[in-house]
Amino acid sequence: MITRKRLAARACGLFAALAVGLFPAGATAADEPTAKEPPKVDLVLDVSGSMRANDIDGGSRMAAAKQAFNEVIDAVPAEVQLGIRTLGADYAGDDRTLGCKDTKQLYKVGPLDRTEAKTAVATLAPTGWTPIGPALLGAAQDLEGGKATKRIVLITDGEDTCAPLDPCEVARDIAAKGIHLVIDTLGLVPDAKTRAQLTCIAEATGGTYTSVQHKAELSGRVRQLVDRAADPVVNPVATEGAKQCAGAPQLKAGLYSDRETFGEHRWYRVDVLPGQELRASVSIGADRAVNNDYGVLLRATTVHGREIVRGSEAGDGRTDVLSTGLRYPKAETDDSDADSDAKPAAETVCLQVSNSFSAPASVKTTPGMPVELTIDLVDGPDDTSDAAAFGLGRGWWTLAVLVLAGLLAGLVWGWISRWRISVWRTN
Repeated sequence: MITRKRLAARACGLFAALAVGLFPAGATAADEPTAKEPPKVDLVLDVSGSMRANDIDGGSRMAAAKQAFNEVIDAVPAEVQLGIRTLGADYAGDDRTLGCKDTKQLYKVGPLDRTEAKTAVATLAPTGWTPIGPALLGAAQDLEGGKATKRIVLITDGEDTCAPLDPCEVARDIAAKGIHLVIDTLGLVPDAKTRAQLTCIAEATGGTYTSVQHKAELSGRVRQLVDRAADPVVNPVATEGAKQCAGAPQLKAGLYSDRETFGEHRWYRVDVLPGQELRASVSIGADRAVNNDYGVLLRATTVHGREIVRGSEAGDGRTDVLSTGLRYPKAETDDSDADSDAKPAAETVCLQVSNSFSAPASVKTTPGMPVELTIDLVDGPDDTSDAAAFGLGRGWWTLAVLVLAGLLAGLVWGWISRWRISVWRTN
């Protein structure tokens, strides 16, 4: 059975998929044309010497990989552009420098010629080193350009042998570029170190890790990942928050991605028209080891710094993604006091995204952790009983409710205390 791990990035991928239903195709963050580019997939295959091992259904790991590739090539959807890259396929010597450069593009990413691709795979034989980091860098270059869905599927039976180029750090650097490239990893009969490394690579980019023990598992999972690339998704628009509201990027309705270091505050701006309701949510993925007890804050303020509403969430190390959200309805203007021909003025709302993550000294803080920010502008509520319309959750309302609740609680407790003392004296 295929073992699947719950990953931060899988949850982030779920948020992106849900956003398809939240936002119509014509209301994307950048208001761009809806014409889609064909999705791109680069299969990266380990052809190192360890692939000779005969421990998958009585045959070698290399034979299982070739069979899986042939089945995948036969089943690739017509709209998917497929490429194949190898690592460790050519150099069999002991020179580390040469061995760690042994990665090449076996079949260029593009429209698929099934016969040609199968012929290229048939020539492979287990040979050399395991330069996973350089292979990921090469695959990212294979997929450069355009705004299509991009996915790397890495199949290997061991951990990288070319440190200090840590493939996990390579994956984080790829993710930090904001090109929305997902890396899925598959480990063939993996040991603990291989599992840890491949999981880290997948987490860094929003991909998945799968442990494989049998041929059917390998071909079925690779086919599933290639098919997934053809599924319609919303690609977040890369943005960069500012250190303060003044000069922060102006966002429209849509899905955005950013990076935030430990304990950082980032600001964004959204214009809300009278009669509209701002709905915003943020998710931060812990894509590396972090200390327990952390939180995420999403706060809406005026341009003058007065808090309007906030949302927050805390965790204790048992979750990979932390999310929170808020709602802010802006009341309609009084038409009797305004020029009916004049366009109503929008209010600029400042959104602050903060986190209280921390990590051990050995954990690198760069690049920052992945952030997904969802912005939606809908018609405001008509029913005044709506909690958001009434204003509960806004700064001053919250303060007033807390003061009143505290006063009543104090009076009740005082009365109970006096009654208990009176009874005690009587007895």
